Amino acid sequence: MAVPWKDYFRLALQEKQSTKLPEQAEHYFPPVLRLLEKRQELVDADQALQTQKQVFHTKMAALKQRWEQLEQKERELKGSFISFDKFFQDSEARRNRALRRAAEERNQAGRREAEALRLRAQLEELRREHARLQRRLQRLEPCARLLEQALELLPGFQDVPELVARFDGLAETQAVLRLRERELLAEQEAVRARLQRLRDAWPDELLAHGQRRAQLQERLEAARERTLQWESKWIQIQDTAAEKTLLLGRSRMAVLNLFQLVCQHQGQPPALDIEDTEGQLEQVKLFMQDLSAMLAGLGQTEPAAPAS
Repeated sequence: MAVPWKDYFRLALQEKQSTKLPEQAEHYFPPVLRLLEKRQELVDADQALQTQKQVFHTKMAALKQRWEQLEQKERELKGSFISFDKFFQDSEARRNRALRRAAEERNQAGRREAEALRLRAQLEELRREHARLQRRLQRLEPCARLLEQALELLPGFQDVPELVARFDGLAETQAVLRLRERELLAEQEAVRARLQRLRDAWPDELLAHGQRRAQLQERLEAARERTLQWESKWIQIQDTAAEKTLLLGRSRMAVLNLFQLVCQHQGQPPALDIEDTEGQLEQVKLFMQDLSAMLAGLGQTEPAAPAS
């Protein structure tokens, strides 16, 4: 399978350069350092291109040899199938295995072809990157000459990187000071705004506290009135409870006296406890019922006697 040399070298150069280029932020390096770095990258890319050419020659020779071996194996398999018909079963199995291996080899060849296409794309990308870097090198060339002239006027610096580093340090310090100045101004504005808000809110807050104090005072007076009312009610409840207790005591004494009279009338000693008021009242009730029945019976017998 033939692969165009030009595309292959382009892809190989792109892959080599992609592995060697450092992933750093472009704005971090000064222009002169980036110029020197891009020059070195171009030299490395040329060397990588030569290396990839040799690797490509080796791979293509190995691939061609492998294809010849595969073709030879297929011819041997076909001859074996014709010559050894009596060993059909074994030959068929061996042929199937050989075909599988051949299919695997073809798959590998397809993968190699895909790899070659990828390398071509990488080489094309490297060429575009090379052109871009070349254009940028041309744009930065006047800056490099200007820095060299400035270095001649400043004997305190040994080389251009030292001068650029000094300039970057001063620029970074200036940026830090400007940022700090903006932060201080923002803090000052925030403090002024807060002070103004406090001044504006002070009368309203004082009025709100006064209203809150008046509301709390009214609630306190209402609570005192409710307290006096409940104290008056509690005294009334205590007085009513005392009256009820006295009435209950009198009622229990009256029931006890009635129970004792009933027991005396019946000629029996009291059989209930003194505190058993309900039992005493039940006994008095039974006695009153018996007495009422007896009086009712006497009332019926008295009118019958004169009639006889």
